[in-house]
Amino acid sequence: MAVIVKYIVVRNGEEKMTFATKKEADAHDKMLDIADNLFDFLESAKTKLTEAQLEEVSLIMAQKREELMPILRGLKPQKKTVSKPADKPAAKEGASPKKEKAKAKAKK
Repeated sequence: MAVIVKYIVVRNGEEKMTFATKKEADAHDKMLDIADNLFDFLESAKTKLTEAQLEEVSLIMAQKREELMPILRGLKPQKKTVSKPADKPAAKEGASPKKEKAKAKAKK
């Protein structure tokens, strides 16, 4: 017989998600707390958004809080950079890297 421990995040009597570790469950619960606080903030700002839109925006902001914090501090958002592989000519099969470097230096 196997014993399985599950951590369930419950909000207002409703099960939201199940996690394998307490750390993951706590992180999700914290994100939901932040979303609730953002919802209240946006609602009090008298925006012309429906309740569903307020909820969606609040969840997005809470989920992406690491990216949002620098923006709120007045910093430019960091763009994700995709590293491109260096354009190197294909080495001949069987040639050692040292020999290839020596040939490259000789050409210069």
